[in-house]
Amino acid sequence: MVSWLSLQPPGIVGVVSNLSAAGQEAEGPAPFQDGSSGNAAWAADGFLFHLLPQSSEPGQAVPAGSHVRLNLQTGAREVKLQEEDKFRSNLKGLKKGRRLDINTNTYTSQDLKSALAKFKEGAEVESSKEDKARQAKVKRLFRPIEELKKDFEELNVIIETDMQIMVRLINKFNSSSSSLEEKIAALFDLEYYVHQMDNAQDLLSFGGLQVVINGLNSTEPLVKEYAAFVLGAAFSSNPKVQVEAIEGGALQKLLVILATEQPLPAKKKVLFALCSLLRHFPYAQQQFLKLGGLQVLRSLVQAKGTEMLAVRVVTLLYDLVTEKQKFAEEEAELTQETSPEKLQQYRQVPLLPGLREQGWCEIIAHLLALPEHDAREKVLQTLGALLATCRDRYRQDPQLNRTLVSLQAEYQALAALELQDGEDESYFRELLGSINSLLKELR
Repeated sequence: MVSWLSLQPPGIVGVVSNLSAAGQEAEGPAPFQDGSSGNAAWAADGFLFHLLPQSSEPGQAVPAGSHVRLNLQTGAREVKLQEEDKFRSNLKGLKKGRRLDINTNTYTSQDLKSALAKFKEGAEVESSKEDKARQAKVKRLFRPIEELKKDFEELNVIIETDMQIMVRLINKFNSSSSSLEEKIAALFDLEYYVHQMDNAQDLLSFGGLQVVINGLNSTEPLVKEYAAFVLGAAFSSNPKVQVEAIEGGALQKLLVILATEQPLPAKKKVLFALCSLLRHFPYAQQQFLKLGGLQVLRSLVQAKGTEMLAVRVVTLLYDLVTEKQKFAEEEAELTQETSPEKLQQYRQVPLLPGLREQGWCEIIAHLLALPEHDAREKVLQTLGALLATCRDRYRQDPQLNRTLVSLQAEYQALAALELQDGEDESYFRELLGSINSLLKELR
């Protein structure tokens, strides 16, 4: 029997026998894997130990971390080489599917940083190549405007900017040689372009706005109608154009058309332009009152066959009243968004006293007799907005009270049907709520 003393880390000592695969003791030193013997032996745990050369010399150095054992029979020291550990580690890696044996000890942190930097540079180069390829693809799909213009010129097709189109339309409208149909067509096309704020402001740069304003003086009702149509689109939420229009006399011309005999379609478009000019423009509202605008609207509402215009007038008055009330609230709160200049302008607009003095409390109340639900809704809103100004006038009007009571019964029935049908919208219930609120305030 051959025994060995295993020289393991401190505190661990053991005797290892040279056992055969069947668990029996083997005679003599174990053979190599190739069948040779004499300078290596297999331990029971499968480790391959090599005999140290010149083992009789004491203090002989062995590789750091090596496993060393002492053969008690021969007295020779034997060592398990580190290459064997690496060999077994590689075998385990292959079994797990690993195909690369990377020795991490051969790379420093600086090497890794350098490799990472090169990787990023490569990614940037790749990204740059992709961008260039994408740009080249876009260039193949699209061509410069100058090249397109040349191609279209060869085909007798001219590409125009919006500005060029508007100049051409204004010239067509203003030309004495243009027929009425051509003038109307030019105004119709122009209205499409001035809906855009920038285009409407560009109309000022070459005097186009004033040409359209002057069109309100035409003796042709259609020209007045379509000129007002263009102006209403250009004025809408465009302060710069609104200011130029006031200075160009647009307000006076619009009021003259409303105050004189004109076809209903023309007055409808003119009223649209007037609403666009007055909204959010306190200076224009002030001039409107000075020029007798409320009297003009009163005559318009009281004329026969103008119920459609009456509803539009009531809507305009409601917008102006609520707009003024909003700025009064901002003045009381003194918020950072409040414009002192605009507040001063609104203070100079005596809208509510003017409505009371000129009988608008009664006029609006009588419009509640209109049959359309939408018209009634707008009238109820305006009555509520004017409640503080017209409360005593409302209470003194017996017709208003009778109308409200009648409408209350009508909308109670409609609201009940609305609930019965399970409709999500509560249109009639909201109208009923407005009526009940007014009746409660007037008791």
